[in-house]
Amino acid sequence: MYRELFTGENSLPADSAGEIAIRPAQAEDVPYLRDIYNYEIEHSTVTFDIYPKTLEDRVAWFNAHNCDNHPLIVAVADGRAVGYASLSPYRFLEAYHETVELSLYVDRAYRRRGIARKLMRAILDEAESRSDIHTVVSVITGDNQVSIYLHEQFKFICCGTMREVGRKFGKLLDIVNYQLLV
Repeated sequence: MYRELFTGENSLPADSAGEIAIRPAQAEDVPYLRDIYNYEIEHSTVTFDIYPKTLEDRVAWFNAHNCDNHPLIVAVADGRAVGYASLSPYRFLEAYHETVELSLYVDRAYRRRGIARKLMRAILDEAESRSDIHTVVSVITGDNQVSIYLHEQFKFICCGTMREVGRKFGKLLDIVNYQLLV
């Protein structure tokens, strides 16, 4: 269904409510994506990044996506990107080429509107349609119940918890590893 996102069409039509469209990320989205991510860095434990990202950091990150098997898509509302999902290299060793790591973030002002679910469905449809992706993994902070629930709704399997592997805001945090074979 979403394969056309990555083969030329600029965007999907907005949903029936007329407010959300899913499309491949474009260069003009990068400042919005940086702001969404920086908010999480500064205010939550959903990422273990500690220092806010510069625009240059996010441009390099953007340029590493939408190539090979590493797409980056956005949800658009009110004329701007309000969420994103990406597939990134799991590890930088050749044997992991068919394994990708999923990241998904939604602007706090646009949560509880089904955007995360739409992004998840679109990025997984893309992964499932490709012969160069076999496994999608997510590394989720152990206390992020919203993300855990979303992944389980999409049939990801919990493959284990690593205890107290990161420290943020003075607190040791677990990570939970989730996997989906596509």
